Amino acid sequence: MNEKSITTITLKKINKKSVYQYIYEHRQTAKQQIVQDLTMGLSTVSQNLNVVPEYRIAVGVGILKNMFHLAAVNLYGEAIAEETVAVPFAQSDAYYDGIASSLESFLDRNGYDREKILGVSIAMQGIPAPDGESVLYGEILHNTDMKLADFSTRIPYPCRLEHDSKAAASLELWNHPEIESAVVFLLNRNLGGAVITNHKVHQGLSMHSGTLEHICIDPEGPECYCGQKGCLETYCSANALEAAAQMPVKEFFPALRAGNDARLTEIWDAYLSHLAYAMKTANLLLDGAVIVSGYLAPYFKEEDCRTLLEKVDAASPFPLVREQLLVGTHGQYTPAIGAALLFIEEFLQSEF
Repeated sequence: MNEKSITTITLKKINKKSVYQYIYEHRQTAKQQIVQDLTMGLSTVSQNLNVVPEYRIAVGVGILKNMFHLAAVNLYGEAIAEETVAVPFAQSDAYYDGIASSLESFLDRNGYDREKILGVSIAMQGIPAPDGESVLYGEILHNTDMKLADFSTRIPYPCRLEHDSKAAASLELWNHPEIESAVVFLLNRNLGGAVITNHKVHQGLSMHSGTLEHICIDPEGPECYCGQKGCLETYCSANALEAAAQMPVKEFFPALRAGNDARLTEIWDAYLSHLAYAMKTANLLLDGAVIVSGYLAPYFKEEDCRTLLEKVDAASPFPLVREQLLVGTHGQYTPAIGAALLFIEEFLQSEF
């Protein structure tokens, strides 16, 4: 009797997973088509027809120095709601209380059933400890004392801490599942990077794998927040671009594309030259894709990609071909979306 009971339960689980996976992969289908393709009974299929994209969702929080981003993601990895809250970071109870309150308001405004929330991932500028319970290095936000408990004691859903660059890489890998290896350049307010190997985001022994923002471009260059001089951060972050142009990014690119200001053209060419130098180095170390991601990525045009490839090829014995250069599309919300995807991936693996 017990063996029969276990067998029946196991069969039901198998049928459920089969129906879920079929519906998930096909998105739109008919009940009779599922019956036919899976060779199941109509009643069995009918019992498992509750998979819709918002059957479960996850939320990502992207923390920056002067704001934080919220993004809700469905089971297809699609961002179904995004929001920016202009609150400066502070290592204080009031700040963490504010994030928790803003999160609940965000869920209310979008009408999300709390039972559907898989979890909340916190993508921040800082390197988390291997156990994900604290931050090991946080020079930008001065958040080395940040703990996962700062969030999990206030947010009534499963929580996790993620490095923003690696969260961004998770999103790019989701969007390009064919990628075996890649280097990701996160062109945010502060520059970030990540490495993908064997279809996974590489963490490293001390969790700082892929921190290409600290590649030295010029030992006598501008001082970086890390204390060294001439890091790629000081040349290719969005902050560095704005400082050079003396205008916000949103004003810089329209003015650049208008083609009436030689100074802006020169600044952008210098920016691409420094980025190409780092891409050349990445291509020598890891023969795979190179991905431009984050805040500045949507501003890149095909002509910029061609310029990057020309600059890389002029300085390297091994060319970087156009198919290797990918450009992200989610802009400033990239880390928040990528962080949320980690909960989505776990759920899908458990269900399918």
